[in-house]
Parts: sequence; structure tokens; C-alpha cells
Amino acid sequence: MSSMTTAGARTLVRSDVIVIGGGVVAVVLAALTRFVGGGAVLAFACAALAVTLLASLVGRSVEQLGDRFGPGATGVLQSALGNLPELFIALFALRAGLVDVVKAALIGSILANLLLVLGLCFVVGGLKHGTQKLDSERARSIIVLMVLSVAALVLPSLAHFLHTPASKHENTLSLIVSAILLLLFVLTLPASLRRGSNLQTEESMQAAPPRWPVALAVGLLALAAVLAAFVSDWFVHALEPAMATLHISDAFAGLVIVAIAGNAIENVVGVQLAAKNRSEYAFSVVINSPMQIALVLAPVLVILSQVLGFAALTLVFSPMLIVSVAIAVILSAFITFDGESNWIEGAALIAVYVIIAASFWWG
Repeated sequence: MSSMTTAGARTLVRSDVIVIGGGVVAVVLAALTRFVGGGAVLAFACAALAVTLLASLVGRSVEQLGDRFGPGATGVLQSALGNLPELFIALFALRAGLVDVVKAALIGSILANLLLVLGLCFVVGGLKHGTQKLDSERARSIIVLMVLSVAALVLPSLAHFLHTPASKHENTLSLIVSAILLLLFVLTLPASLRRGSNLQTEESMQAAPPRWPVALAVGLLALAAVLAAFVSDWFVHALEPAMATLHISDAFAGLVIVAIAGNAIENVVGVQLAAKNRSEYAFSVVINSPMQIALVLAPVLVILSQVLGFAALTLVFSPMLIVSVAIAVILSAFITFDGESNWIEGAALIAVYVIIAASFWWG
């Protein structure tokens, strides 16, 4: 047993040890500030840091597992398991009755990936390597499916604000749309897992061989997932007092703070891949996340909120959230569909994200 542990430890590089050690320290600090004291803001900051580091650990573990199966599976796994902290945070927030925070966080996660993270990838990759290529059938298929899934997600909101007969049945309509979106995800999963030719070539040329044994990757993934459940509860517990102390609105807290904390994996992994000139791989990871939020995370939360008896979540979002996500989807699709990216386009995406975030500061 000790020899296996030693062999596993030798596969960890310095950055891996830093992330694991930092995650443990952050979880301990979050626990101390939650149960011993230290103020609402400090407790919130420690919990947010712990969620971010645990998300990063989940990302590293999934990347090690995904390297065995190809970039398609890696992108799906990183996006799906990377949303675990956000799922836990949303469930605890719904239990606490923070429906507006959860709705803003769902849209904020899509905005953060399509504008902030994608913009950072373009800026970092563009400044380091110049114009990067996204010219593949797979990239276009991903962006089209993302646009369609987000469009389906916001249709109940249009029915509500246009005062159609369906607006009186938003709970039922949300459940129907959620079931359809989950079915669409199941139908498209085989295509998402398939190895694309361009992506596979890029991966084989530039990826290092897997470093971690499978047992180590699975063990750390399981540990991070369990700890993320506890820390997410502490995060939500400290969220309301911290919002009151810092005078932060529900909309801004969900749209920016919760969304960025829950999307740490895409923030880190996508930018790292772009810096290594693995642009199509980075694009796959970043775009898969908002697609899975629309196809999986939001529908699952709608259904679980009803099953578990929490505050009911529907797919009816405020007009400003709808307009913001429409802008993000249109811009990201328009910029990426020409098959190229540069740092100027990335800077523009980041600028739009900052403007949208600022517009929600007051609620």
C-alpha cells in the first residue's frame, strides 16, 4: 500500500501539489470561519476560495482521466463534473430560498464562459501565438448546438413576458422544457464524445502523456466532489450576510460572484490550453460548459427543486438577463464562426462582460 502511495506521489508535479495543498488549507479555513467565527465577509471569502480550488482539483483529475479517452470526452467530463460545485451551491441556495441568486447564477455562468473566459483565451492565445484557428466542423457544430440549447432555455421567459396562455403555467412549462433539454443532451452525447479529426491531431501533437494513475485521479476526484458539497453549504450560509455587509444585490451576487466561483475550471483550464496554442481544445472546453448549463444543469435544478421541496425554480428569467444572454450568444457565435480568433476580439468580449456585470451592480 505504501509503495502504491509513493508511486502515485511521484506522478504529482509541483503545481499539482500546490493545488491539492491549497485546497486542503482553504477547506480548513472555510470550516473554521463557518463554525468558529471570523465575520461574514471572511467566511464568505474562505468558502469562495475553497470552492474555486476544489473546482480546480476536479478539473485536473478529470483532465488526467480524459487524456485516456481523447479531447471530446475530456471536454464533456470537465464541463459536466466541473459544474458539480455550481450544482451544490445552487441546491443549497434554493433550499435557503435564494431563487433570484440561482437564476442570475445560471445566466451568469453562461455569460462568464462565453464572454469572460472565451475572451481571456483569445487574449492570452492571441498575444502569445497570434491569430489562432478554430476552423473545424466540430467547432462549428458545438457553437450551433450551444446557440440552440440556450434559445430553448429562454423560451419560457418569452412566453411569460409576451403574456401568452402558457405564462399562467410556468412551472409546468419549465418542467416540460427541462425534460426535453435533458433528452436532447442524451441524444447529442455520443457526438460530443466522438474524437474530432482536427482536435485529435492537435491533442496528439501537443498533449503530454497521462501523469496520474487512474486510482489517484478517481480518488482525488471523489474527495474533491465530497468536500465541494460541504463547502458549497458553507458558501451559501455566508452568502446572505456577506451580501448585506458589502451591499451587494442578489442579481450581482449570482451573475458575477457565484458564477465565477462555480466556473473556476473553465477559467483556468481554458486559458492554459489557449496559452499552449491548443486553441480548438480550449474552445471545446469553454463552449461545452454553457451548453451543458442549458442542457443539463438548469433542467436538473428545475426538476430537483420540485422533487426535493425546495423553493421552486422555473425557467422564467428577468428581461435584462434574457437580453444579456442573447447578446453573449450572438457575439460569441459571430466571432468564432469565421474559424479564427485574435486578442482584439478577446478584449472586446471581456469589455462587454464587464459592462453587463456593472449594469447588475444595483440589482
